[in-house]
Amino acid sequence: MAAKTRPDVDVLTEIGVIDRLVTAGLERVLPLGLSAAAFDVLAHFAQGHAASSPLALAEATHVGKSAMTHTLQRLETQGLLALAEDPNDRRRKIVTLTPAGAEVQRAAMIAARPRLEALRVAFEPEDFEAALPFLRRLRAWLEERR
Repeated sequence: MAAKTRPDVDVLTEIGVIDRLVTAGLERVLPLGLSAAAFDVLAHFAQGHAASSPLALAEATHVGKSAMTHTLQRLETQGLLALAEDPNDRRRKIVTLTPAGAEVQRAAMIAARPRLEALRVAFEPEDFEAALPFLRRLRAWLEERR
């Protein structure tokens, strides 16, 4: 007898597989062997965000604080970010994008663009628009229960 399918489990399985496929595909084209996590941090700054704290970056990219600390240390070692003490609270760090980080971020976006364009061409805009309401509700529900 075939196992009974559960749409909730099937949806979460599909999202997980899609996440892994997108991450692996992105990491294959990123410059300097950047990870997808590093790309997310650099993209955060490229979206016009100025200096940030590690905690704010972790929240913005939906990763844990320890994972963010590791990513920030790697990016700082590569000279792509600068970490400094917050002058208002020496227990906190302030993260800023360096000029080298801005260059690498631009190169990463250029490297990722063909994959994004191929995705856009493969599906109709209506396909993406139809998926968004449910995905946004699901994300909001998950965020509330973090």
